[in-house]
Amino acid sequence: QVQVVESGGGLVQAGGSLRLSCAASARAFSTYYMAWFRQAPRKERELVAAISWRDGNTLYGDPVKGRFTISGDNAKNTLFLQMNSLKPEDTAVYFCAADPYPGNVVDGDSYAFWGQGTQVTVSS
Repeated sequence: QVQVVESGGGLVQAGGSLRLSCAASARAFSTYYMAWFRQAPRKERELVAAISWRDGNTLYGDPVKGRFTISGDNAKNTLFLQMNSLKPEDTAVYFCAADPYPGNVVDGDSYAFWGQGTQVTVSS
């Protein structure tokens, strides 16, 4: 079993920055894929960013490319999502997810382990 716990959400003005953290079990940081998803009210869940610890490859959703950065601290078993130039449309609950072999990296249904989510609200 892999546990993931998000933190770092909050309220920020448009144009501002936030950094989300996801503390995970050590096993997840050795070979898993880890990802950030988000879900806004009345919208479908979408991939924000994903990273493979096997090869370091990253993948970003189109709406956040160039603004968000996914990274990790292996020594602390912590995944980060640095969010810059935030927009009101980034408002959502952000979830951390992990899976050893997600069938489809961009599909949340492919990830077995999820955190409880953290709210990010961007005011205009």
